[in-house]
Amino acid sequence: MSTRAAIRYAKAILNLAKNDGSDAAVYADMQLMEATIQESKDLKVLLKSPIIKLSDKATALETIFGSKVNNYSLGLIKLLAKNKRLDILEAVASDYQVIYDHLKSIEIAKVTTAVPLTEALEAQVKTKVKELTGHETTLTNEVNPDIIGGFILRVGDLQYDASIAKSLRELEKSFDDSHYEAKI
Repeated sequence: MSTRAAIRYAKAILNLAKNDGSDAAVYADMQLMEATIQESKDLKVLLKSPIIKLSDKATALETIFGSKVNNYSLGLIKLLAKNKRLDILEAVASDYQVIYDHLKSIEIAKVTTAVPLTEALEAQVKTKVKELTGHETTLTNEVNPDIIGGFILRVGDLQYDASIAKSLRELEKSFDDSHYEAKI
Protein backbone atom coordinates (compact mmCIF):
# COMPACT_ATOMS: atom_id res chain seq x y z
CA MET A 1 0.00 0.00 0.00
CA SER A 2 1.52 3.28 -1.12
CA THR A 3 1.73 6.22 1.25
CA ARG A 4 2.98 9.76 0.90
CA ALA A 5 6.01 8.84 2.96
CA ALA A 6 6.78 5.85 0.75
CA ILE A 7 6.57 8.01 -2.36
CA ARG A 8 8.90 10.62 -0.82
CA TYR A 9 11.49 7.98 0.12
CA ALA A 10 11.21 6.41 -3.35
CA LYS A 11 11.73 9.77 -5.08
CA ALA A 12 14.65 10.61 -2.81
CA ILE A 13 16.51 7.37 -3.44
CA LEU A 14 15.84 7.62 -7.17
CA ASN A 15 17.28 11.15 -7.26
CA LEU A 16 20.38 10.01 -5.36
CA ALA A 17 20.86 6.96 -7.55
CA LYS A 18 20.41 8.97 -10.78
CA ASN A 19 23.37 11.18 -9.87
CA ASP A 20 25.90 8.43 -10.48
CA GLY A 21 23.90 6.23 -12.84
CA SER A 22 22.95 3.62 -10.23
CA ASP A 23 19.21 4.06 -10.77
CA ALA A 24 18.88 0.88 -12.86
CA ALA A 25 20.79 -1.18 -10.26
CA VAL A 26 18.59 0.23 -7.50
CA TYR A 27 15.53 -0.61 -9.64
CA ALA A 28 16.64 -4.26 -9.68
CA ASP A 29 17.19 -4.08 -5.91
CA MET A 30 13.69 -2.69 -5.37
CA GLN A 31 12.22 -5.52 -7.47
CA LEU A 32 14.14 -8.02 -5.34
CA MET A 33 13.08 -6.42 -2.07
CA GLU A 34 9.42 -6.17 -3.02
CA ALA A 35 9.29 -9.75 -4.31
CA THR A 36 11.10 -11.09 -1.23
CA ILE A 37 8.73 -9.31 1.15
CA GLN A 38 5.65 -10.39 -0.83
CA GLU A 39 6.77 -14.01 -0.89
CA SER A 40 7.64 -14.25 2.81
CA LYS A 41 4.81 -14.08 5.31
CA ASP A 42 7.38 -14.18 8.13
CA LEU A 43 9.22 -11.15 6.74
CA LYS A 44 5.95 -9.21 6.43
CA VAL A 45 5.10 -10.04 10.04
CA LEU A 46 8.61 -9.03 11.14
CA LEU A 47 8.34 -5.63 9.43
CA LYS A 48 4.86 -4.87 10.79
CA SER A 49 5.38 -6.16 14.33
CA PRO A 50 5.52 -3.49 17.05
CA ILE A 51 7.00 -6.07 19.44
CA ILE A 52 10.21 -6.80 17.54
CA LYS A 53 13.00 -4.30 18.14
CA LEU A 54 13.80 -1.94 15.30
CA SER A 55 17.48 -2.90 15.50
CA ASP A 56 16.54 -6.59 15.08
CA LYS A 57 14.42 -5.76 12.03
CA ALA A 58 17.26 -3.75 10.48
CA THR A 59 19.77 -6.53 11.20
CA ALA A 60 17.48 -9.11 9.60
CA LEU A 61 17.02 -6.98 6.48
CA GLU A 62 20.74 -6.27 6.21
CA THR A 63 21.43 -10.00 6.55
CA ILE A 64 18.88 -10.85 3.85
CA PHE A 65 19.80 -8.12 1.37
CA GLY A 66 23.26 -6.90 2.45
CA SER A 67 25.40 -8.74 -0.10
CA LYS A 68 22.76 -8.66 -2.85
CA VAL A 69 21.95 -4.97 -3.15
CA ASN A 70 23.53 -1.63 -4.06
CA ASN A 71 24.82 0.74 -1.36
CA TYR A 72 21.89 3.11 -2.01
CA SER A 73 19.41 0.32 -1.32
CA LEU A 74 21.27 -0.69 1.83
CA GLY A 75 21.33 2.98 2.84
CA LEU A 76 17.55 3.10 2.37
CA ILE A 77 17.13 0.24 4.83
CA LYS A 78 19.34 2.04 7.36
CA LEU A 79 17.49 5.34 6.85
CA LEU A 80 14.08 3.71 7.24
CA ALA A 81 15.33 2.02 10.42
CA LYS A 82 16.68 5.30 11.77
CA ASN A 83 13.35 7.01 11.06
CA LYS A 84 11.34 4.08 12.46
CA ARG A 85 9.68 3.45 9.07
CA LEU A 86 10.85 -0.07 8.14
CA ASP A 87 7.20 -1.07 7.89
CA ILE A 88 6.92 0.87 4.59
CA LEU A 89 9.93 -0.76 2.87
CA GLU A 90 7.70 -2.82 0.55
CA ALA A 91 5.70 0.29 -0.45
CA VAL A 92 8.90 2.29 -1.05
CA ALA A 93 10.25 -0.49 -3.28
CA SER A 94 6.98 -0.62 -5.23
CA ASP A 95 6.76 3.17 -5.59
CA TYR A 96 10.38 3.37 -6.75
CA GLN A 97 9.61 0.98 -9.59
CA VAL A 98 6.53 2.94 -10.65
CA ILE A 99 8.38 6.28 -10.60
CA TYR A 100 11.38 4.78 -12.44
CA ASP A 101 9.16 3.22 -15.11
CA HIS A 102 7.38 6.53 -15.63
CA LEU A 103 10.67 8.43 -15.81
CA LYS A 104 12.10 6.00 -18.38
CA SER A 105 8.80 5.78 -20.35
CA ILE A 106 8.56 2.07 -19.64
CA GLU A 107 5.09 0.62 -20.13
CA ILE A 108 3.82 -1.90 -17.61
CA ALA A 109 2.15 -4.84 -19.29
CA LYS A 110 0.22 -7.49 -17.41
CA VAL A 111 -0.26 -10.84 -19.11
CA THR A 112 -2.69 -13.32 -17.63
CA THR A 113 -2.17 -16.90 -18.79
CA ALA A 114 -3.36 -20.33 -17.72
CA VAL A 115 0.25 -21.45 -17.16
CA PRO A 116 3.44 -19.45 -16.45
CA LEU A 117 5.08 -17.79 -19.46
CA THR A 118 8.36 -19.21 -20.72
CA GLU A 119 11.27 -16.81 -21.17
CA ALA A 120 10.98 -17.07 -24.95
CA LEU A 121 7.27 -16.28 -24.91
CA GLU A 122 7.85 -13.42 -22.47
CA ALA A 123 10.41 -11.92 -24.89
CA GLN A 124 7.90 -12.22 -27.77
CA VAL A 125 5.20 -10.45 -25.73
CA LYS A 126 7.61 -7.63 -24.80
CA THR A 127 8.55 -7.20 -28.47
CA LYS A 128 4.90 -7.08 -29.52
CA VAL A 129 4.00 -4.55 -26.81
CA LYS A 130 6.95 -2.37 -27.88
CA GLU A 131 5.69 -2.50 -31.48
CA LEU A 132 2.20 -1.48 -30.34
CA THR A 133 3.17 1.26 -27.87
CA GLY A 134 6.61 2.41 -29.01
CA HIS A 135 7.89 2.03 -25.41
CA GLU A 136 9.95 -0.48 -23.50
CA THR A 137 7.90 -2.80 -21.33
CA THR A 138 8.03 -4.27 -17.86
CA LEU A 139 6.05 -7.47 -17.97
CA THR A 140 4.21 -9.16 -15.14
CA ASN A 141 2.67 -12.59 -15.58
CA GLU A 142 -0.38 -13.58 -13.58
CA VAL A 143 -1.36 -17.22 -13.75
CA ASN A 144 -5.11 -17.89 -13.74
CA PRO A 145 -6.17 -21.42 -14.75
CA ASP A 146 -9.77 -20.19 -15.16
CA ILE A 147 -8.93 -18.66 -18.55
CA ILE A 148 -8.26 -22.24 -19.74
CA GLY A 149 -5.76 -21.19 -22.43
CA GLY A 150 -4.68 -18.25 -24.53
CA PHE A 151 -3.93 -14.97 -22.76
CA ILE A 152 -5.23 -11.61 -21.60
CA LEU A 153 -2.88 -8.67 -22.20
CA ARG A 154 -3.36 -5.35 -20.41
CA VAL A 155 -1.17 -2.34 -21.18
CA GLY A 156 -2.31 0.86 -19.51
CA ASP A 157 -5.98 1.33 -20.41
CA LEU A 158 -5.89 -1.17 -23.27
CA GLN A 159 -6.89 -4.79 -22.85
CA TYR A 160 -6.75 -7.60 -25.41
CA ASP A 161 -8.54 -10.80 -24.37
CA ALA A 162 -7.52 -13.83 -26.42
CA SER A 163 -8.45 -16.37 -23.78
CA ILE A 164 -10.27 -19.59 -24.50
CA ALA A 165 -12.68 -18.78 -21.67
CA LYS A 166 -13.75 -15.61 -23.52
CA SER A 167 -14.20 -17.55 -26.77
CA LEU A 168 -16.35 -20.10 -24.96
CA ARG A 169 -18.48 -17.34 -23.40
CA GLU A 170 -19.00 -15.76 -26.83
CA LEU A 171 -19.90 -19.14 -28.33
CA GLU A 172 -22.35 -19.83 -25.51
CA LYS A 173 -23.91 -16.40 -25.99
CA SER A 174 -24.33 -16.99 -29.73
CA PHE A 175 -26.03 -20.33 -28.99
CA ASP A 176 -28.32 -18.64 -26.47
CA ASP A 177 -29.15 -15.87 -28.97
CA SER A 178 -29.89 -18.32 -31.79
CA HIS A 179 -31.96 -20.52 -29.45
CA TYR A 180 -33.96 -17.45 -28.40
CA GLU A 181 -34.47 -16.38 -32.05
CA ALA A 182 -35.57 -19.91 -33.02
CA LYS A 183 -38.40 -19.78 -30.44
CA ILE A 184 -39.76 -16.51 -31.81
